[in-house]
Amino acid sequence: MKTLKIASLFTLSLMLVFSASAQKDKSKRPSPPAQVSQEIDGTKITVDYSRPSKRGREIFGSLEEYGKVWRTGANESTWIEVSDDVEVEGKKLAAGKYGLFTIPGKDEWTIIFNKKWDGWGAYEYKESDDVLRVKVEPVAMDGVVETFTIDIADNGDVSLAWDQTQVTFSIR
Repeated sequence: MKTLKIASLFTLSLMLVFSASAQKDKSKRPSPPAQVSQEIDGTKITVDYSRPSKRGREIFGSLEEYGKVWRTGANESTWIEVSDDVEVEGKKLAAGKYGLFTIPGKDEWTIIFNKKWDGWGAYEYKESDDVLRVKVEPVAMDGVVETFTIDIADNGDVSLAWDQTQVTFSIR
């Protein structure tokens, strides 16, 4: 009986160790992590996010509801960091690291820079922690982007693309 208890505890311990190790390797997640950076006129812009896939689902207006705050990716909250003070769509944003949230809409998206950048998803999102909000228009694309992608162009335009929707906001 004592041997059975020890064997059970040993097996349970191994399972916990392997489970913890698997969770630390984020590249094995269904929505793997990604990071994109660009330096514009000496200012470094970095976005850290996870990349969910479409997998045959309708995305905006369905999986990601219109009018509802979205984490702008998957898993942990997406964050953006700017090394210097910048302007986003003509509005001032101080140097720092921010949670990057969005509110998708059929005709207009709200891009949100929030003090809380290190949470999981949008579960702990609070509008009172917003530092900046800008509005942009979505563009319907001809093709389908299977895996959510964030890109930073050489001119500082940040684009978010998934399914048949793309939104872009400028950082100068």
